[in-house]
Amino acid sequence: MPTMTHRTTFALDSLTAHRLKRLASLWQVSQAEVVRRALAQADERAIPRKPDPIAMLKELHAAGQGLDPMRARAYLAQVREDRKNWRGK
Repeated sequence: MPTMTHRTTFALDSLTAHRLKRLASLWQVSQAEVVRRALAQADERAIPRKPDPIAMLKELHAAGQGLDPMRARAYLAQVREDRKNWRGK
């Protein structure tokens, strides 16, 4: 665990304080760790990250959402034909 170097004090309403204590107990961590995890999760959601193309491709393959082979071949044939016609002009 990293060394903690910043201390802070803040006031919480009763419901938030109860939630903080309940999560700390449930997760068996300190209240500070609950706050760190909540901030990390909020940060991940709030700041868009550059998508990882390899991970996206793996997800696509795992989901089986690709083109079926016949449609893929037809598409590629159409692209080839379009390129021949484009070059000829």
